[in-house]
Amino acid sequence: MTNTNPRRAPVPVGDVVSGDLPVPLNLWPIPAPQEGETMSNEMGVRLVHNYTHPSDLIIDLADGPQLASAIIAARRRSHLHAPRSTGWGREAATLIVTGWPLDDASPAEFFAHCRASLVPGGSVAVLLPHGDVTLPVDVVIAAKQAGLAYLQHNLAADRLPVPGQQTRLAIHTDVLILTRSARGGGADG
Repeated sequence: MTNTNPRRAPVPVGDVVSGDLPVPLNLWPIPAPQEGETMSNEMGVRLVHNYTHPSDLIIDLADGPQLASAIIAARRRSHLHAPRSTGWGREAATLIVTGWPLDDASPAEFFAHCRASLVPGGSVAVLLPHGDVTLPVDVVIAAKQAGLAYLQHNLAADRLPVPGQQTRLAIHTDVLILTRSARGGGADG
């Protein structure tokens, strides 16, 4: 059964960092993932609650059980798969979550498959290890070439700045949010 409900995900929340950027840049106070996993439990909860409504379908392509636990606790539905596998089901999802880099598909193929698997207004959350300044740019370019729009950039950090003190952020993950436009027609980006 196809979800024909055109509602969008909830408005993302977070601490917006001021500046003249092409997309909103948020700072999320979230613990780093364990070795070999895509995200922490807190990251899973934030993604599910920020970008879906109850009963929405989520495609989980992440390493580790954190997103699956958040999906179950929030009463969402999911297609749980081995990381980045194909055959995501016939029903379109509101949210697709994946780690990066990809193991078995080119970025162009992967994002084309994501776009085809999303409801209009749905999102893809790509979790990147923080550090390589060119990697987010490469991901956004590949997503735009597949017809997805760059909606939001979230930085997950263990330590947040303390007002009045010089504190270095401990950023561990870049979370890129890409979306399939709710408008009909061609490329979204």
